[in-house]
Amino acid sequence: MDVLTPDQLPAAVRLLAAGKVVAVPTPRWYMLCARAADPAATDAVFRAKQRPTDKPLLLLLDSPATAETLFGPSVDARLLAGALWPGDLALRLPWKPDARAVAAVGSPALVGCPDGILGRLVALVGEPLAAAVCSISTPAAGEKDQPALTAAQVAAFERTTKAGIAAVVDGGICPQGRHMTIVDCPAGAPARLEREGTVHARAVEAALTEPGGPHVG
Repeated sequence: MDVLTPDQLPAAVRLLAAGKVVAVPTPRWYMLCARAADPAATDAVFRAKQRPTDKPLLLLLDSPATAETLFGPSVDARLLAGALWPGDLALRLPWKPDARAVAAVGSPALVGCPDGILGRLVALVGEPLAAAVCSISTPAAGEKDQPALTAAQVAAFERTTKAGIAAVVDGGICPQGRHMTIVDCPAGAPARLEREGTVHARAVEAALTEPGGPHVG
């Protein structure tokens, strides 16, 4: 497994284009990433995590504008994306009827628009990525199977699982160690907070009730 610096993201882009899996840091933990449109690559993520294929991966986009091309976002979804993307908010969105849904991320899809190193990578790749936490998935996980918070822990995960991770982008220690916040945004219905994580529930409420304010990120 190669170890890349954040300045070597073009090398990570080339590996992803070749169908490889790359581990990338976020403020929360390291994520296993693959091209969403490459079934063999997304299957490798499922195998690495020992994750059931009926538990979809996260879809990562470069901007709210890209979400508009693939999904039918509600008014609430647009408010949330406008106020809190890029960041640690994931929206559950219905695919457009004419969109080609990605099997690995399911329908409706859990969609994020990351910031930081991962956001830069998605922008460089120029297409959606599928991602999941670098850890064994439940119920296969044991007490010691914790999400990787450092590049060294990604390397240990690779040694233990033989996951086939091509490279890790070493962004140092991921300090938050918490899940993303998830908001379900069904068509024709109000948004519903599904899980509170790094984005506070009050921030979600503010985005829905006080639109137009600046996003401090």
